Amino acid sequence: MNSSHRLLGVLVAGVVSCLAADDLPPLPETPKKPVTDTYQGVPVVDDYRWLESPGEPAVRQWSAQQNTRTRAYLDRLPSRPAIAERLAQLYGGTSNRFSSLVFRSGVLFAMKTQPPKAQPFLVALASPDDPASARVVVDPNELDPTGSTTIDFYVPSLDGKRVAVSLSKGGTEDGSISVFDVATGAQLPDVIPRVNGATAGGSLAWTADGTGFWYTRYPREGERPAQDLNFFQQVYFHRLGLPTAQDEYAVGKQFPRIAEVELHTSDDGKIVLARVANGDGGDFFHFMLLSDGQWHQTTRFSDRASHAAFGPDGTLYMLSRKDAPMGKIVALSPPSYTVAQAKTLLTATRSSIEDIVAVGRHLYVHFMAGGPSKLFDVVAGKPDKPIDIPAVSSVGQLVAAGEQLLFDNQSFTEPSAWYRYDPTSGQAKKTALMQTSPVDFSDVEVIRQTAISKDGAHVPMTILRRKGTRLDGKTPTLLYAYGGYGLSQTPTFAVRRRFWLEHGGVWVVANLRGGSEFGDNWHEQGRLTKKQNVFDDFIACAEFLVKARYTNPEKLVIEGRSNGGLLMGAALTQRPDLFRAVVSYVGIYDMLRVETFPNGVFNITEFGSVKEKDQFQALYAYSPYHRVKDGADYPAVLFLTGDNDGRVDPMNSRKMTARLQAATRSGRPILLRTSSNSGHGVGARLGERVEQDADEFSFLFDQMRMK
Repeated sequence: MNSSHRLLGVLVAGVVSCLAADDLPPLPETPKKPVTDTYQGVPVVDDYRWLESPGEPAVRQWSAQQNTRTRAYLDRLPSRPAIAERLAQLYGGTSNRFSSLVFRSGVLFAMKTQPPKAQPFLVALASPDDPASARVVVDPNELDPTGSTTIDFYVPSLDGKRVAVSLSKGGTEDGSISVFDVATGAQLPDVIPRVNGATAGGSLAWTADGTGFWYTRYPREGERPAQDLNFFQQVYFHRLGLPTAQDEYAVGKQFPRIAEVELHTSDDGKIVLARVANGDGGDFFHFMLLSDGQWHQTTRFSDRASHAAFGPDGTLYMLSRKDAPMGKIVALSPPSYTVAQAKTLLTATRSSIEDIVAVGRHLYVHFMAGGPSKLFDVVAGKPDKPIDIPAVSSVGQLVAAGEQLLFDNQSFTEPSAWYRYDPTSGQAKKTALMQTSPVDFSDVEVIRQTAISKDGAHVPMTILRRKGTRLDGKTPTLLYAYGGYGLSQTPTFAVRRRFWLEHGGVWVVANLRGGSEFGDNWHEQGRLTKKQNVFDDFIACAEFLVKARYTNPEKLVIEGRSNGGLLMGAALTQRPDLFRAVVSYVGIYDMLRVETFPNGVFNITEFGSVKEKDQFQALYAYSPYHRVKDGADYPAVLFLTGDNDGRVDPMNSRKMTARLQAATRSGRPILLRTSSNSGHGVGARLGERVEQDADEFSFLFDQMRMK
């Protein structure tokens, strides 16, 4: 009997316990210590404000006791060891994956994920057709054998001889830049601190001759008050070999407090572009370092410009949504790059423009069609040369590799593969940089359905099920969604879904408002005072699945992460009758306090502020922490967070757990799992991901009485 059959036998033979909250160790003592705030004339009582202070001994003890209680639940489940072993097989059996490609002077750089290594590492390849040529340039697994160090981002010099790498530890995303020689892998003495952060990220752009680079930098101690050290991101210049104390300020004093800066250079390195986001709400302006040696503001918020790409002749192509909700492409010409004189090349009407790249004389445009992708070679301002890609799939990164276009493509049933497009033949062919799966998805159907939301909006979703699944209303169904920041839920391949499917489950991904699946308006209808639309869309998708007899509320579970964790909190407090169990990763739950924490300020442009009356009213109306009702029958909930999360303060999970534990009368467990060596999930080591998924599926299997 092979190992997978043994595992299946253990799962089938295992006793299905469905532990209730009464079967667990007692809840830790969680006293109410009321604090009253007044917002817009409305007094609001917060009983668990004391849980916001992670350094307090009482909070540390409380978190440790919650972890002990959660482990008591999970580790008593007889199926968990087999589940963990199966997930380790799935993750460990996945082939190498190449991502984040950059082409420089004939050298192809990529991040290589190679299970069972804990972290991806940087390699250089001769060709996308020769993965065996990959040689290691920087391996964080060698730099830190604990697997806690990760590469946040990397940027090779234009000649491909050196590479700047941001490294951070423990999921903090607090990255410093180190510089490596590409040929030897030797590290140069240059180390630049405070370049990358969980709040605004980080970026870098090399000079044409590779002797230095511009980089983003947060204030250092003594430069600003402590409360401002995670804000005011600006651009500095570093010359290789000189102390970082001698680095020169370049631009950024005029940027907003919540600036998020990305740097890019023209192909010849003579022009530097800085895209500046005003927090996370989707508003941008641009500055450019032109041939006169000065930084000039090129676009303003009112121009609604976002993505940009340099053409080989110095032309700057920009994606703008000004008077074009689905997007338009405009061309700015050197040397002045004046927006007023920009030429409109293409205006989208049906599908939303997601990204652009110029390769030689060709301009390639990635469109979004409700979630799945379309890719075109634009000729004479018309997308009349479609590039053939599989149906219901997504295009990831577009890479200009000399005169060739490389693009990443994946679907719900096919793993990531890099393709090369030949404009002469009009054919896209798969390169050798392709991922293979340890399991076959050929028995899985991919079905697109539409739910009707409360206000009549049509909300698409993708349903994954094994062929022959009966619609008898009894199938365990997992509904996942996000709904925010203009981030679309595109077709992605994940072996973890196979575990759910092979045990009779259905997996559903919903395309809610708040994303950009249908352009700018789709995002606008799910942000600020219209955020409730996102939750209505999600509830409509859940109700559709019940009405269509995929499942019933006792067999319906939901999962979300980050902003999707907020969605989980809203869904379980607004419709606790609709779901059996909830898994919520690193979520936001106290919407009135979130802006008092560093990264929360960056979210104001997406969620709103309690300082604005209409925005406060909207926030208070749906804030999950404030919508919990005493005596309600809540679903079973597993909250997961990390001590090092710099994006969403873990206090959200602590307070929401305490409030639900005090309020629920269902007898179903409310559990909190806090990891001490991870953050928001970015940079988590492979073993940590396996353990998290084993906990999630063990929890769901128990609550659903699945074998």
